[in-house]
Amino acid sequence: MAGCWRAPLQSGKLFWAFLVLSLCGQGILLCPEGCHCAWETKTVHCARVGLRQIPMAIPPNTVALHLEGNEISSIPDGVFQNLPHLRELYLSHNQIDSLAPGAFRHLSDELKLLDLSDNRLQQANREDFGLTRAKTRLFHNPWHCTCALQELMETLNLEPETVNGIVCESSEQSSEHAGQPLVKLLDAGVNFCSLQRKTTDIAMLVTMFIWFTMVIAYVVYYVRQNQAEARRHLEYLKSLPTPLKGGSETDTLSTGM
Repeated sequence: MAGCWRAPLQSGKLFWAFLVLSLCGQGILLCPEGCHCAWETKTVHCARVGLRQIPMAIPPNTVALHLEGNEISSIPDGVFQNLPHLRELYLSHNQIDSLAPGAFRHLSDELKLLDLSDNRLQQANREDFGLTRAKTRLFHNPWHCTCALQELMETLNLEPETVNGIVCESSEQSSEHAGQPLVKLLDAGVNFCSLQRKTTDIAMLVTMFIWFTMVIAYVVYYVRQNQAEARRHLEYLKSLPTPLKGGSETDTLSTGM
């Protein structure tokens, strides 16, 4: 950049010097601090520069973004939403252990490669990745194998040669799954979603039983209330004085005279 400021300013080259200074200034504004931007290929190199978070000032026309080998620990929501032309995103060899809900949902349809290998991810959901169809690398992470991870495996376009590297460090079903590739367990018939679906079915049955019991209890209460009200009404009618027949005839005769 220092060379830009030393551009000659002779009268015959004033215009070109001004143009060079403008381009240099634009480069300073667009390229994140500590990174190198290759404008001709629209590639931003921020690999192994000690970053703890993803830079915000990434040029919007970036096609390839290299962030591997840093100390990034999380991916916040919306951090890539202003990169509509991004085709390659390298995040390997970081310390990423959490993804914000929908962290990658803003990635455009142009994305072809998403590298999250060699991080500290234990869990992830389909919603975190949105509708991306990019080739995705998830190997060499300490995965906790659950239904959510199984559904993610079935949804993402995983790079075939890296699938066996998605290993269960732990499992919600059995400790025997630890150390085994997730795809191998799925091929062997293990279904991490069966327990969740069974639990959901049981919860639905319990809810229906409670609802049915409440309806029956209300009907019984309603019937009993009506019966009690009917008894009270009948007892009231019985308590009313009954007019004597003889007395009625005497009153009639008296009236006639």
